[in-house]
Amino acid sequence: MENLIGKVIYITGGTKGIGLGIAVKALEAGLKVAVSARHIDHFDDKPFPPNQFLLIRSDVKNKEDEIQAVEQIIKKWGKLDVLVANAGVGHFAPFDQLSDEQWHDTLDTNLTGVFHSVQASLPALKKSNGYIITIASLAGTNFFVNGTAYNASKFGLVGFTQALMLDLRPHQIKVTTIMPGSVATFFNNHIPNEKDFWKIQPEDIGQMVIDLLKMHPRTLPSKIEVRPSIPA
Repeated sequence: MENLIGKVIYITGGTKGIGLGIAVKALEAGLKVAVSARHIDHFDDKPFPPNQFLLIRSDVKNKEDEIQAVEQIIKKWGKLDVLVANAGVGHFAPFDQLSDEQWHDTLDTNLTGVFHSVQASLPALKKSNGYIITIASLAGTNFFVNGTAYNASKFGLVGFTQALMLDLRPHQIKVTTIMPGSVATFFNNHIPNEKDFWKIQPEDIGQMVIDLLKMHPRTLPSKIEVRPSIPA
């Protein structure tokens, strides 16, 4: 997939943060970009060329939403080459204060949601010998206080993605999980500010996705851990 001009990429959770950073870098690289999110009314897609950009309302927790999202992409561009499963949420609390709703929202979005996105995209990706990239977290290997739900979802996502990689190699589909550390985003109600200068920026993850897509077809980095280069 070294020549990216005209390739079609679908990014879940693509209207802000890491997802938007990936979308911007993908547009710069000449890809046709579809992004989805649960809430899109706030998102201004006017700066993006309509022939190269598609905004979709979809909740990854709902499998039918993801099926319809992929159908919209195929209707507009006739194919799908790359899925970036980025949509995610975080609920952080001591276990004895964690609600059933918070647990299920975290697992259903961060893990089952990826399952739905992959299921919906797989027929098209088999036709294109495509690429699946999941955005996990260093929380997929490093557990922390108040992280039972989030850790469980990201540990599960890393395991899911690595097993998926083995299952899909015979179909000539590449699968990679990217595991970022601290990124300057709106995640968990944080508002990015000048104090975030030391953090990874969303466009850094976007460039990493483009570098993966440009890598020689014989080479597959299946799991990438990425941290800020300086401490907090």
